[in-house]
Amino acid sequence: MKKTTIVFCVFVFCVCVLSGALPLQLRAQKRQVVPEDLFSLRDVSDVRLSPSAADIAFVLTTIDKANNREISNIWIIPSAGGAAKQITDGASSDSSPRWSPDGKYIAFASNRGGRSGLWVVDIKTGKSQSIAPWPHRDFYISKPSEMMAWSPDSKELAFAAAEPEDSPQIVDPRVITRAQYKSRTAFSDDLHTQIFAVSIEDHKVRQLTHGNYDAHSISWSSRGEIAFLSNRDPDPDANFHYDIYALDPQTGADRKLSNAVGVAFSPAWSPDGNSIAYLATTRKATTLDSIAEDTHVWVIGRDGGAGKSISDKLDRRASAPTWSSDSQHVYFLAGNFGESNIYEASLNGANPRAVVQGPASVRAFSVAGLNLAFTRTDDRTPGEVWLAGADGANPHPVSSFNTELVRNWELSTPQTFWFDSFDQTHVQGWLVPPLNASPNQKYPLILTVHGGPHGMYGYNFDLTYQVEASRGYGVLYINPRGSAGYGQVFSDGCVNDWGGGDFKDLMIGLDYAIAHNSWIDSERLAITGLSYGGYMTNWAITQTPRFKAAVAAGSLSNLIAFYGTSLYQDLMHTEFNGMPWDGDNYELLWKHSPLAFVKNVKTPTLFIHGERDNDVPISEAEQMYTALRRRGIEAKFLRYPREGHGLREPLHRVDQITRSLAWFDSHLQH
Repeated sequence: MKKTTIVFCVFVFCVCVLSGALPLQLRAQKRQVVPEDLFSLRDVSDVRLSPSAADIAFVLTTIDKANNREISNIWIIPSAGGAAKQITDGASSDSSPRWSPDGKYIAFASNRGGRSGLWVVDIKTGKSQSIAPWPHRDFYISKPSEMMAWSPDSKELAFAAAEPEDSPQIVDPRVITRAQYKSRTAFSDDLHTQIFAVSIEDHKVRQLTHGNYDAHSISWSSRGEIAFLSNRDPDPDANFHYDIYALDPQTGADRKLSNAVGVAFSPAWSPDGNSIAYLATTRKATTLDSIAEDTHVWVIGRDGGAGKSISDKLDRRASAPTWSSDSQHVYFLAGNFGESNIYEASLNGANPRAVVQGPASVRAFSVAGLNLAFTRTDDRTPGEVWLAGADGANPHPVSSFNTELVRNWELSTPQTFWFDSFDQTHVQGWLVPPLNASPNQKYPLILTVHGGPHGMYGYNFDLTYQVEASRGYGVLYINPRGSAGYGQVFSDGCVNDWGGGDFKDLMIGLDYAIAHNSWIDSERLAITGLSYGGYMTNWAITQTPRFKAAVAAGSLSNLIAFYGTSLYQDLMHTEFNGMPWDGDNYELLWKHSPLAFVKNVKTPTLFIHGERDNDVPISEAEQMYTALRRRGIEAKFLRYPREGHGLREPLHRVDQITRSLAWFDSHLQH
């Protein structure tokens, strides 16, 4: 009888554990997420299958809190399963692992010894050696793809690097003669990026391209030619226009292959050397930054001529074109309703099909033989390395760098929803409930707006959202018109209309969330965002008093001033009818500037900005902050030294989360 009773009690205990009916103190001990957990997260990126598909190389990034920096090393994990093996070490930044065609080496970039260099590690011996310095110019290259490529015989590496400097630049005074005189965090130099090749055996470097233009984004054909991108317009600063060129690495002679109407990106030779897959736009004006036009995958023959789009039957923005091993298909990434999926397009014109899809985000992938490796994250799981068949069959994780960490956390699960906006446009959003919310209790809500404006929210793990949910906040994020992932018409939805239809989408989505979730306290609302999300934060507080707190990071406030000071002048050309001085465009830009309506602001606002930000210069935050202070509106300004657009230093990132939470707490937690 006693034995039966014990068995029954064990059974009841197990059922209670599984159902969640046990008291909290008897459940497996979990804890809430805190800002400092950022230091423990590990990030996987840039997966690369070996030529035999037996191994996966990737970059693992950790945070060295004591020295306030990230450390990246190259790792390998067997495709068949097993333990991951670290093949580079040290407190450096190792990145861009690239297998040699014979599978004997991995080339990688590193800043070991305090300088940028090109390195090679012997897979058999594990020995690394530096084979060439890899200097980079201080000029912004928009949307580069591969900056390193192996020769088909594995004897050389081509790489795109800054050309040698003839004489030191004079910086007192600094003489400016170019429109693109800024990089992302500094002033541009007058150097060009050219293509070089280095011998693996004797480390001899030779320069392959020359001229008053840049050459980058390279792919080395099995037939021996190097494809690359170059903008050879008379004034490349005035017209963002790449075309594809093919280079003979023995003679240095090149030939133009494409004649893109807009811009060509990401050239990649097919394994048989007969074709090049690439991305392209078709509108005459394309911006260096957030492009409204969805790129598609194109293919062009080795002799050039007219390119052919093979992905446009899928009305989604394509990226990262990668050939199948048989040269008959091209894989690519595309966003779709918040998912980031892998698709396959055929050369025969068939509709592209999803190979890896679902409520998750793929950030990088690699194809070799019958295997497909990729990194994957979802809204409850940080990124890990995954493997599937080349047809997408049997997707499964092969790494578990964050598994134990996440197992100890209490997490809130984002819930997706759809609503109809003012013109019946169907819009998607996500709502993160407060952690362990009590029934019949009201909680404050933070509306978070993405950047771009053509970015996309989706199924990604976000530490900040979990920290906010742990502190008793709900978090709402929405993909308003202008977002990628919903087709070209939707992506164009905010062109010439910043703060118009997209702002209405956000407000209607907010009202929908409040109406369908009784725990949301409509009197305790906040708004925040970075970049265009910062613009929308500034815009929202000038249009409505409903928000009791705001945090504007890397924000825009004056579109006329932004045009003249930003690295991305052409963002205004493509989003607002061309040049500011054409027609009534100055009036249009001012009409869509938050600063024009700053007299309406009642919301206490925290401004966050990097002092070296040339994407959105800090003067944008200064103007808004000054106006609020002069009007007697509560405002605080956080200026982060050494930082550009978005914070990079780990201590700064944790500080931003902590101070933003303190700002929300002081205005919403009562």
